[in-house]
Amino acid sequence: MTVELETLKPPPYGQVTVHIDMTAELHVSATVARQRVSRLVISELGNLLYGDTPTLVAGEDYMCWRVPVILAYPDTGPLGVVGALDVDVKTGEVLATPERLTEISNYAHYLAQRTPVFSR
Repeated sequence: MTVELETLKPPPYGQVTVHIDMTAELHVSATVARQRVSRLVISELGNLLYGDTPTLVAGEDYMCWRVPVILAYPDTGPLGVVGALDVDVKTGEVLATPERLTEISNYAHYLAQRTPVFSR
């Protein structure tokens, strides 16, 4: 499992020491978070998108799964990451605003148009 610390600002060089002491109830697994994001992007944005392996993200007063959203063609596979959506570790809610979904959709279109497979 990978943990991403939202507020950590390390120096550009030198030694860094990180001590983590957080407690949170994980009621939603990484697998469930991935499935929920996949369901949402497929239903709202299209069947060429899916959720990939989540990262656990910890902030000062929250914890969530950050799920990358991947654009892929059935015959060629993944083209790249077009965004990410967070899933609350306690409730399982996908934290997706309409604006965020639009950003992901727009970037997916941008990436698709610049991929040679798109012109077939």
